[in-house]
Amino acid sequence: MTKAEEVASQHPPDMAPDFTVPQKWENYTDEEHGTWDILYERQVKLLPGYAEQSFIDGLKLLDLGRGGIPKFDQISDELEKLTGWRIVAVPCLVPDDIFFDHLANRRFPAGNFIRQRDQLDYIQEPDVFHDIFGHVPLLANPVFADYMEAYGKGGLRSLNYDCLKNLAALYWYTVEFGLIKTPDGLRIYGAGIVSSASETRFSLKDASPNRLDYDLERVMRTDYRIDDFQQTYFVIDSYESLFQSTVDTDFGPLYERLPELPRYAVDQIVSSEEIIHQGTQAYANAGGRFAAE
Repeated sequence: MTKAEEVASQHPPDMAPDFTVPQKWENYTDEEHGTWDILYERQVKLLPGYAEQSFIDGLKLLDLGRGGIPKFDQISDELEKLTGWRIVAVPCLVPDDIFFDHLANRRFPAGNFIRQRDQLDYIQEPDVFHDIFGHVPLLANPVFADYMEAYGKGGLRSLNYDCLKNLAALYWYTVEFGLIKTPDGLRIYGAGIVSSASETRFSLKDASPNRLDYDLERVMRTDYRIDDFQQTYFVIDSYESLFQSTVDTDFGPLYERLPELPRYAVDQIVSSEEIIHQGTQAYANAGGRFAAE
């Protein structure tokens, strides 16, 4: 049982109907604060030259490196002045309808636990480092902040259709594992990449994964991996174009036809799309993270 599943099964008595809980910052141990500091220092040294500038700017604006696990209320007060977003603590992954409602109302649900020292390089469930370091800096960017709100509203609408997997793919390949074009070349912005030292390097430098131009419907029809590096990354032109692709799309007809359309495999390329880099898939074909098992 994962840490998130364990917490969820216990149903904390102070958990509200929207799955929020008090952060209880005073309960973090010195070791837990130290784990945050180790992860933070490692990533901020690595990210220049990899991360898109808005992410770096967000880190500085919110001063996430002031020492130890950040206080959610303090970050929220600062973030709210910038883009109207607040951070709410949750003990585990929350149900889809709750998650969408939080985003639609400019609340970002962040896990209030942190990984163990033997999980520095990989943890499957999102912890406080992934959620705060990975997600929150870009919420200081007004356009990306608007995209996240639009995604939440689109998610609430999707509950009337059989399209949750499609919408999850959109979140996965943009918010979690997105790449972006810049004048200096491709850069990372997805939270799952910027919070991972190993995937930061892999996503931009390794010959193994595909890197394809972003297309909304294509992304929503693509399978994804939750247990290893991605075999395909999608590259947006800008946050503005990502936002416009959502607000300019009538999702009703899209939701109606998506369940009838075939899905793309995690490594699949079709001849009609714009290919930035066709990967060798050497990493995945060799067994990936599980090659030594």
